[in-house]
Amino acid sequence: MNYTENYRGIKIDVQTHHVDVSDDVQQEIRNNIDKITRHTNDINFIDVYFKSEGTGSTMVSIVGMRVAIPGSDTFADDKGENWIPLLKSVTEKIIAQLKKTND
Repeated sequence: MNYTENYRGIKIDVQTHHVDVSDDVQQEIRNNIDKITRHTNDINFIDVYFKSEGTGSTMVSIVGMRVAIPGSDTFADDKGENWIPLLKSVTEKIIAQLKKTND
């Protein structure tokens, strides 16, 4: 399930690999974009990646996010079990990078 949307003037491209993204996760993506925009207004687009690796008890979920801003893009990813906590973790990593860039 890949999709693209325009959220508050920001193009969001969500790419998945054998994963269905629920409405709750889609809303969490938007909530996290709101958090990111508090730290920069110069976002060209955001790519979000969802992927599952392994099988059964070795299944790992992976979330990656690339925020395209003037200069160099910001990227973060994380691995774990649940999409929403992973999105929050990735967003925190992105915000930390943006703070370093703005200092």
